[in-house]
Amino acid sequence: MQTHFTEIQLLDPQVREADAILRKCVHCGFCTATCPTYVMTGDERDSPRGRIWLMRELLESPDSVSSDTGIHLDRCLGCLACTTTCPSGVDYHHLIEIGRDRLDRQVRRPWADRLMRRMLVHVIPHAARFHLMIRLGRIGSLFAPVMPERIRAALAKLPRKPPRFDRVGGRTMRFEPRVKAIRHVILLAGCAQRALDPAINASTIRVLNKLGVRVTVRAEAFCCGALAHHIGEADAARSAIRSTLLAWRDEIRSGAVDAIVVNASGCGTMVKDYEHVIGDDPELKDIAAQVAGLTRDIAELLDELPLNTIIDPAPEGRGVVAYHSACSLQHGQKIHDLPVSLLRQAGFEVRQPLEPHLCCGSAGVYNILQPDMADGLRRRKLDNIRDTGAPIVAAGNIGCIQQLDGEIPVRHTIQLIDYASGGPPPA
Repeated sequence: MQTHFTEIQLLDPQVREADAILRKCVHCGFCTATCPTYVMTGDERDSPRGRIWLMRELLESPDSVSSDTGIHLDRCLGCLACTTTCPSGVDYHHLIEIGRDRLDRQVRRPWADRLMRRMLVHVIPHAARFHLMIRLGRIGSLFAPVMPERIRAALAKLPRKPPRFDRVGGRTMRFEPRVKAIRHVILLAGCAQRALDPAINASTIRVLNKLGVRVTVRAEAFCCGALAHHIGEADAARSAIRSTLLAWRDEIRSGAVDAIVVNASGCGTMVKDYEHVIGDDPELKDIAAQVAGLTRDIAELLDELPLNTIIDPAPEGRGVVAYHSACSLQHGQKIHDLPVSLLRQAGFEVRQPLEPHLCCGSAGVYNILQPDMADGLRRRKLDNIRDTGAPIVAAGNIGCIQQLDGEIPVRHTIQLIDYASGGPPPA
C-alpha cells in the first residue's frame, strides 16, 4: 500500500510504525475470507483490508475521517485471524492498536460508551470486585427490561449461578510438589478467571505439582492489563502491567524462575507482547523483555514435561471431546495442534469443528460492547460444535469458555488433563 505521510507526521513514532506496517499490505484480500466480522456482514469496511484503508486515512488525513470509521474499528474483534492468513506479514495486531488510540484522541466517544468502558476497566480486572458484581448482577437482572441496552447485554453475560471465588492469587503463595522439584514457575492467576472459575487454577497447580514443578503466585500481579489496553484505557493498562512486572522482577533476576505460565490464552498473548507494549520505558523495558521471553501457555509448558508419567491408564479411552481453538492461542500465539496432542495423550478422542479459525465472539469484553455481532458469532460456533457430536468441549481461554458454555459444557483443557491424571472430574 502506498502511503503519503509528511516528514512532520513521520517524526511521530506511532506514525512511523504504522507506515512500515501499512506498506506491507498488497490488497490481496486473503484476510477477508477469515475475518469473522466480514463473514457476518459482507461489508468491506468490516474486513482487515477495509480497516487498513480506514486507518491509513485516519493517520494521513485525520480531518477528513468520517463518522463511520469508529464504528468499523470498534467492530474488529482483535482475533488476529487475518495475521495467520496474510501472506505479506502485515502486523495488523499493532496497527489496529495505533488506529484505535488515534481515533480515541481525535473523536470523543458518547458519554454512555465512555461510562461503560470505565466501569468495565474498574471492575473486571479486579477479581474481588468482579465477583461481587456477579453476585449483585442477579438482583440487577430483575430490572434489566428498563435498563440501557449495554447494561442489559452486560447482565446477560454474567453466570446465572455465582461461582466460588478463587483464593489463588489473593495473597502471594507457593505450591510445592510432593516429589523433588525439577522446575520453578510463576503462575499468573488472572483476574476475571478467578471470579468465574476457580477450578482452572486449581487444576493447573495440581498437574504441575504432580510433574515436579514448584508454582509461585504473586498477589501483586493481579491483572495482565489486556482488557484495559484493548478498550483504550491506557492509564489502567499501564498500572496493571507495571504492577505485574515489578512483582516478578526480583524473582526472575535471581535466576530461580524457569518460566511464567499463563492458563488464559488472552492473557498469554498480552504478556508475550509486553516488550512491544512497554517500548522504551527505562524502568521497565529490560524486565518486560525478560518476562515476554519466559512466558509460556500452559500447553507449551506441559509439552516440555513428561506428561505421560502421570496419566492414569484408560484402555478404552476417555470419550469424545470437541476442541475449540481460542483465537488468542491459535492466531495470537500460533499454538493450535499442541492442545489437541495433549488431550490425545490424556486418552481423549478429539474432534475439531468446522470453521475453527473463526472467533466465538468473546474477545475480552467485545461480547458486552458489541453484543449483536458477538451473539451471531456464538450461534455460528455452537452450530459447528454441535455437529461434532461431542458431549463436552475443551478450550484454553476463560472468555471462550464463558461465551460458549451452556447446552454443551465447555471446560479448560487443563481440567480434562487433571481429570486424566487422577484429579476431580470437571463439574
